[in-house]
Amino acid sequence: MNRQGHSVSSPLRTLCVSLLSFFSALHASSILSAVASPEDADRKSSGCISCHTSTDEPTMHSAKTVHLGCTDCHGGDASISAVGGAARNSPEYNSAKEKAHVRPRDPSFQDRSALPERAYAKWLAESAEYIKFVNPGDLRVAPETCGRSGCHAAETRAVSTSMMTHAGMLWGAALYNNGSYPVKNTRFGERYDRGGKPQSIKTFPRPTPEEIRTKGVIPELDPLFRWETSQPGNVLRVFERGGRKKAEIGNPNREEDPGKPDDKLSDRGLGTGLRTDPVFLGLQKTRLLDPVMSLPGTNDHPGDYRASGCSACHVIYANDRDPTHSGVYAPFGHSGFSASSDPTIPKNESGHPVKHAFTRSIPSSQCMVCHIHPGTNMVTTYFGLTWWDNESDGDKMYPKEQRNPTEEQRYQSFERNPEGAAVRGLWSDEKFLEKVGSPEFNKQLKTTQFADFHSHGWVFRAVFHHDRQGNWLDKDGQQIAFDDPDRFSKAVHLADIHLEKGMQCNDCHFAEDNHGNGKIYGEPRAAIEIDCLDCHGSIRKRAALITSGPAAPEGGRHLDLLRTPWGLRRFEWRGDKLFQRSMSEENKEWEIVQTIDTITPGNVHFSEKSLRAKLMNKDGVVSSQLPSGDASLAHANSSMTCYACHTSWTPTCFGCHLQMTANARKPMLHNEGLLTKNYTSYNFQVLRDDIYMLGVDGTVTGHRIAPARSSCAVLVSS
Repeated sequence: MNRQGHSVSSPLRTLCVSLLSFFSALHASSILSAVASPEDADRKSSGCISCHTSTDEPTMHSAKTVHLGCTDCHGGDASISAVGGAARNSPEYNSAKEKAHVRPRDPSFQDRSALPERAYAKWLAESAEYIKFVNPGDLRVAPETCGRSGCHAAETRAVSTSMMTHAGMLWGAALYNNGSYPVKNTRFGERYDRGGKPQSIKTFPRPTPEEIRTKGVIPELDPLFRWETSQPGNVLRVFERGGRKKAEIGNPNREEDPGKPDDKLSDRGLGTGLRTDPVFLGLQKTRLLDPVMSLPGTNDHPGDYRASGCSACHVIYANDRDPTHSGVYAPFGHSGFSASSDPTIPKNESGHPVKHAFTRSIPSSQCMVCHIHPGTNMVTTYFGLTWWDNESDGDKMYPKEQRNPTEEQRYQSFERNPEGAAVRGLWSDEKFLEKVGSPEFNKQLKTTQFADFHSHGWVFRAVFHHDRQGNWLDKDGQQIAFDDPDRFSKAVHLADIHLEKGMQCNDCHFAEDNHGNGKIYGEPRAAIEIDCLDCHGSIRKRAALITSGPAAPEGGRHLDLLRTPWGLRRFEWRGDKLFQRSMSEENKEWEIVQTIDTITPGNVHFSEKSLRAKLMNKDGVVSSQLPSGDASLAHANSSMTCYACHTSWTPTCFGCHLQMTANARKPMLHNEGLLTKNYTSYNFQVLRDDIYMLGVDGTVTGHRIAPARSSCAVLVSS
């Protein structure tokens, strides 16, 4: 009998298992046919092993049935071997290495095994052969490595158009909201071809108008315009001093101040007089949500260590020492150090993966390298963290005497952190920032606790439960004195309930949420396959374990077929109880509480509050039993999201101050990497965690009530 009480015949069950085994074997054989034989793999690795001698997983795969030589993925010349007995770094050893390795074009990339710091567009200028040698998972070469026929072709193809690659959601919002481009659906995104040139991407087959409207699918994205060709679409985006008559091109105004040309709009209107739009320029020069999947992380702070492409997620770097964030990788620290068995890899140099191995057990700390910005959904809230407000416990973060930085100091600070305040604070010093968030550092803080990672060079603070007067509250709602030495252990840290259960991000977000489905989306929620009901069920029935989110495939995906890296079912019914196994730790599991149980008196999970919320009618009366339909319910799932109530707080910012500075020569971070003389710093304003707003969501998510937050105001100055 199955859980619903319907019988499944033994022959049918045997047939299903046989078919599953057949297709698994067929898939395995197709992979094996695409790679080398054991002998061929040894031949393609012989020279490499003569120096590296050993590594963690020779093929990067834990499965011993995969046979790959080093040069199958990395390229290079495996026929070159170190001279027998040659000491490391001896002339003979270095000569062999020079011949076997692919050499970079950029001198700063020479003779290093760690990923470079702040590579950005310099990465795009390198040859595909060098990129493949350093990181075979990079999206420029992934089609010929990870995505080769018989391996992971579908996933590689899907990632190439995913939001984590094109980042169009931020660029589209910034350009539309600032009047720089008139179309609300994003039109611009990031992707590069094998040679590192900007590339357009398309959804194939082209989405129908209905799919665009109801599913949020975008037909195509182009690279950002060259800033020189942009036109200001909004008078507020032009810095206008006004007053005097505008000079004409070729006929300058002699009354202009030397070196300070009048930026007043042309008398002929918008888009004339060679005026360009600063948003098109700023998006390519200021570090916002970038770098994204086409480029490696900046590899210069705890929380910024990662590779690009497939390796960005499946190859783990040490970024966070908190075990709730990093799971089994927490003991490896947060400095991007290697723990590989390869003797040629330095163990005290940042920018190395923990191991030479792929994994599906991806810790949340790896996700958080990117997801600390509004453009990538700012999900440090999952950890119960938000951006530091630059004030709390400021006496520990600023020098005793005010700093008055030189232009060179500002330049160096902006290289690592786009925020303007950092250069005046102590956290612009990488050695100081390394300590921020450690247990020793947090012990001296009075009003908050800092995180152990610092993506973008930023500082993140913990959010604690408090009343409207700002008093901290314990689990029973009782006030905690601010001078209580145990105040931080008593106060309720508002981390996500899933995190408290031991879940990492990929315990909820499965393959499609992470890889994409081959379609282009312009907002994160439209690209999500999973929904709360898929695991928790509704007030009427238990979970079907079939995905039903906006991006779910036709008919949904059956979650009961998913397996952990150890071959066990990720979801398993035991009677009327549903359990989920961890993707990160082999022996960890938890019960998934079913919504129907929370409104069933006598059930161990019954809750009076849940019953009241679920069965509250629009007239304010709580039903004594389930109504026949949801039309009368005040909080029906068709009109309100689960997380409208189950979210304890949201990060709220009342704008960012973007100060554009002329005559600050800095490179573009994308596309051609040109040097221009404008730079825009990126500064938070009015960061709060005590404001909670509800709004009606968009078409793709069903116009349901959901949490809303202020994050759109931008103050541009010069």
